[in-house]
Amino acid sequence: MEEQTGAPATPSPERVPPTESKAPSRIFWVILSVILICGIVCIAVATALSLIQTSAKVVRLNSQNQPGSPMNQSVFVNKSKNTVTYYVTSPSNQTSSVLFDRKNGYVCYKPSGQSNCYLRMMDAWDRETVQMSFNLSEHRVGQGPVLNSRTQYYREFLEIMPGRQVRPEEAGEAIRTLCEQAPIYWVKRKDGPPKQRLIYLCIDICFPSNICVSICFYYLPE
Repeated sequence: MEEQTGAPATPSPERVPPTESKAPSRIFWVILSVILICGIVCIAVATALSLIQTSAKVVRLNSQNQPGSPMNQSVFVNKSKNTVTYYVTSPSNQTSSVLFDRKNGYVCYKPSGQSNCYLRMMDAWDRETVQMSFNLSEHRVGQGPVLNSRTQYYREFLEIMPGRQVRPEEAGEAIRTLCEQAPIYWVKRKDGPPKQRLIYLCIDICFPSNICVSICFYYLPE
């Protein structure tokens, strides 16, 4: 028999799987990082712009009174909410608040040391007063009305109507924030209280029109 001769079979080398490219993974994480950084920067810029716009819409006007005057008042103008708020501090260091809400057409009083708020409808003079405060805030005037010999003083009487409580949803957001959980009662102007009724309390306030008003409250006979 003829012997079969031939070259011995050479074992084939083992196939090594190709190395997976890590480039796509790196690109993905780089893109994701860039997106996150851009998002954080955009949020920070938007927040800063929002704070700048809000501060520009809320302006404080300090009232400059004559030396020795017992009244100390500050005025906060909030154009975004269309409100003007007067804070009047008495010599005994108690602060009363008067809020003009032009958006809802109300004037709200929160006397110092009281657990109630009092509400009435705005009139044309109230709206004019609010507009004057807005005009002052636009010019960034740091001082409010200055008391002098031409300042006009008068007294205004408001009747408190027991039992006529205002529902919070009717008052509007600005007034609800000012009064918090305090009950709100309707009041209306009168020429003067009946002789048998004593004045309950008074708030002195000066407006940009150089008019100072002593707003006095009293209860209606029950």
